[in-house]
Amino acid sequence: MNLKDKSNDEIESWITNHEKKQATGTDLYKALLEERARRNSTGLNADKSLLHLIETARQTKFTTYGDVAKASGVSWNVARHAMNGEGGHLDNLLDICHARGMPLLTALCVNQQSVDTGELSDDSMKGFIKGARRLGYAVTDERAFLRECQQASFLWAKGQENVGP
Repeated sequence: MNLKDKSNDEIESWITNHEKKQATGTDLYKALLEERARRNSTGLNADKSLLHLIETARQTKFTTYGDVAKASGVSWNVARHAMNGEGGHLDNLLDICHARGMPLLTALCVNQQSVDTGELSDDSMKGFIKGARRLGYAVTDERAFLRECQQASFLWAKGQENVGP
């Protein structure tokens, strides 16, 4: 099936149906996520952002929203409205990570004040957890889940020396 021939409404409908059926591990669902992310690029490049997140994880560090935007060659002033929220760049990256069997690398993206600690603001945490649950991840303790995702990202990246998105 060529998803590029499908309308945005069809893509969204199929994604919603997969999520309702808790079928977020199927190949079709993953392909749908990739297609939606491709369509929602809003000037930010998902592959460049993923490369930045992978490199950040390899260094066992956290990164900022501004640095993710900079990886795409977009200033923070331009990117800030496209970065967060449902259907935003980070949400698309979360989808791509899930679709490609990667850890949820967006757990490494924090505001400037938290780049040393990896803490997420309340709004950012809500968005991250909402996205993870939508993808089928079981989350009981949100802070513990965030830390698990961050540690999984660091460990995974160590074994991905020459791998990009």
